Amino acid sequence: MANVDVFNLNGEVVGSVVLADEVFAADQVNEALLWEAVKHYRAAMRQGTAATKNRKLVAGSGKKLWKQKGTGRARIGSVRSPLWRHGGTVHGPQPRSYEYAFPRKKLLGALRAALASKLADGKLTIVDSLEIKEAKTKLYRSALDKLEAKKTTLIVESGKTLTQALVMGVRNLDRVELMLNNEVHPYDLLRYERAIFSKAAIETLGESLIKTVSKRKLAAAAAQKEVA
Repeated sequence: MANVDVFNLNGEVVGSVVLADEVFAADQVNEALLWEAVKHYRAAMRQGTAATKNRKLVAGSGKKLWKQKGTGRARIGSVRSPLWRHGGTVHGPQPRSYEYAFPRKKLLGALRAALASKLADGKLTIVDSLEIKEAKTKLYRSALDKLEAKKTTLIVESGKTLTQALVMGVRNLDRVELMLNNEVHPYDLLRYERAIFSKAAIETLGESLIKTVSKRKLAAAAAQKEVA
C-alpha cells in the first residue's frame, strides 16, 4: 500500500491517503496496453470525412459518345469513365467511422497503468477539497501555482462533490481541463503534464478499479481449479 500526502489549495500537507497496490503500484505500468488505449481513443476522434466522387457523382452526360464499332476509336460508354480526365475516381475514400471495439477489461487495465505511471513520476497530486468560496479564475490559478501545476493540468473531481463554483472558476484557465472521475480516460492522464485529484475522486476511482481486479483474480482462480 502506498501512503500519499494530501494537500490543500495552499500547497500545505494536511493529511495522507492510502492507495492500493493493485491499482497504483509501479509494476502495474503496461506501456503496450497504454499505447493500445491511446490508439483506440485517437481513432474514435477521427472525423472520417474524406470523400471522392465516383462516376455517378461527377458532372457529365451519360450518353454514349460514338457507336461501339466501326469508327476505329476505342470503345467508350461515357465521359464520366474513370479512364478519362475529369472522370470518376475508382475505390477512393468515402466517409466512414474509424472507431472500433475495445475490450472494457483492457481499457480499465490501461487506466490503472496510467494512474500508476503518474504516481511513479510524481505528477499525481491529491487535494482534500477543490472548493473555493468565490468562483474566480484568479484564485484557482493561484492555487494551481502553489500545487506546482504550472503547465498542462487535468483536474478530476467526484460527481458527488462537484460544485458550480469549481466549474465556473476553472473553465477559462488556459491548458487546464476539469473532468469527473468516472469520465477519465488513460489518454487524458497521458496528455496532461500533471493530474490533480480530489480525495473523494481518487478514492472512488480506486475502489471501482480494485473491484475489477478482484473479479479478474477470482475468475483466474476458478479457471485454475477447473484445470486442476
